[in-house]
Amino acid sequence: MHDTPPPSAPRTPPTLVTVLGYAGLLPFAALAMAVWWPGSAHRAPLAFALLAYGATIASFLGAIHWGLALRDKVGAAPLYLWGVSPSLLAWLALLAPVAWGLLLLALLLLACYAVDRRVYPHHQLQGWLPMRLRLTGVAAASCLAGALGLLQ
Repeated sequence: MHDTPPPSAPRTPPTLVTVLGYAGLLPFAALAMAVWWPGSAHRAPLAFALLAYGATIASFLGAIHWGLALRDKVGAAPLYLWGVSPSLLAWLALLAPVAWGLLLLALLLLACYAVDRRVYPHHQLQGWLPMRLRLTGVAAASCLAGALGLLQ
């Protein structure tokens, strides 16, 4: 067995990752718009679907930090601790009334980006931050729109 260092991550997102990232915004935008659809009798289930999708994405964002921690030999504990936090907070958002859960989720997505702004440069991943900012902005705005649409 060879003890070779892990391959380094690309400094900017590859094309496939960019396409997948932006495609992942489709459920956010579609569900947020559907909650606002005039006369929709399905507002509550659509808003919950938005919340559930967002919770899944928040859990994914936390898991990225576990992957980074696996590459670090020293100082990985904070990455592991943060890595489980989005999942736990997303779970709490799922337990809350849907409008409040969507608000919590919007804040959680913004917090994930704030943490990534601090962590990514240490791993030479700062080139990913512009895309992360755009993805986070649309996802958080969709959650806010869904919450407001549910309350209208």
